[in-house]
Amino acid sequence: MRILFDSRQTQYKTPFGTLRTGECCVLQIRIPTEVGASGVRLMLEDSEHAVCAELPFSFASRGEDGYELWRLEFTRQETGLHFYWFHIDKRGGGSFRLFRQGRDTNMEAGEKWQLSVIPADFRVPDFAPGAVMYQIFPDRFARSGSCDLTGKLQPFWVHESPDELPEYRPDAQGEVRNNDFFGGNFAGIREKLPYLQELGVGVLYLNPIFMAWSNHRYDTADYRRPDPMLGTEEDFRALCDEAHARGMRVILDGVFSHTGSNSVYFDAKHVFGHGAVSDPNSPYRRWYRFHHYPDDYEPGGASARSRASRSWTRRISIILSRMRLRHRPLLRLGADGFRLDVVDELPDEFVRRLRRRMRQIDPQSLLLGEVWEDASNKRAYGVSRRYFVDGELDSVMNYPWRNAIVAFLTDADDGTALGESLMTLAENYRPRCSPA
Repeated sequence: MRILFDSRQTQYKTPFGTLRTGECCVLQIRIPTEVGASGVRLMLEDSEHAVCAELPFSFASRGEDGYELWRLEFTRQETGLHFYWFHIDKRGGGSFRLFRQGRDTNMEAGEKWQLSVIPADFRVPDFAPGAVMYQIFPDRFARSGSCDLTGKLQPFWVHESPDELPEYRPDAQGEVRNNDFFGGNFAGIREKLPYLQELGVGVLYLNPIFMAWSNHRYDTADYRRPDPMLGTEEDFRALCDEAHARGMRVILDGVFSHTGSNSVYFDAKHVFGHGAVSDPNSPYRRWYRFHHYPDDYEPGGASARSRASRSWTRRISIILSRMRLRHRPLLRLGADGFRLDVVDELPDEFVRRLRRRMRQIDPQSLLLGEVWEDASNKRAYGVSRRYFVDGELDSVMNYPWRNAIVAFLTDADDGTALGESLMTLAENYRPRCSPA
């Protein structure tokens, strides 16, 4: 007879899934009488797998089915990611450990159960749960009229027809420049709002709109203004106003983990005059890691992005300062939140402070994170991230679900792995997290 415990069944664990601070959790475990258990302890570990609490069960009853029922009630007052297993003592002496093996239990070997304790007052914006989100790549979506290209970073060129093939091939120097544009803009998106409304879209997610050199705009040049090709601040405000009038929200891609090399901050091409490369006294110089100033630095990868250094305090102060009233931040122009690009490259302190500032500006703003794995137990740079247990993010991009559904639809999975993936997400993610 097997020892019975299943964290997904309420007869063994309530509440299902995550636990809020101060909330009572009830665990029950059924042990065969023949085991001769004299005591059961819950071994609770922290995110680094160090035991932080040993909680004793109480004997509850002995049934006619050959099982004994042991019961534990407990609360946790502090947030955190936890893992747990059971220590069982025997009346005749000796003891053993009990772990998880799939949906069953197993002695001495297996995995640990996960338990996240989240803030009791955590709430997501009212519009988010269940909303249909539509992703827009601004340059390629829709174009209406023309924009003042004064200030547009050079060189660039615009396709004559939307039917032309994007330039994806390397040039004579072997570089894919990504500086060909189709001219999509805020006005074009605005014209398409009736169509999007008919589709049932509730949230528009715009890929980066900040001033940048490349057509994808992930190489941010200036966080304080939209790219000229997309339009003006007033054009963006008009887009948000009409979207709101139609019951839709607008969130933006927040690319705060890195900057473009051709930017106000790095200024590799000496366009702006006061970036880290162009000015040895630049306030942005300590954002980057130079091996030899100014020509030898740590690059950001194949896309020529220059990673900001881990001088997080400076980055936080700059990013948050742009959200003050005097800079006409995009949240005050009508944006309803951010999707943080590669959020694992941003420190928890940054994410916490950003969300707090966003909620001061708009209590219903949404903060979504790009996390490729299970966000509840994500580790980055050797640290367990606190996206959920500290209420940093309202939601995350749901790549585990994406991988599971693709495997199912391509017959790589008969549905077993899909079901397990969905149940794991339901158990590990907090209620109403509304994963995108």
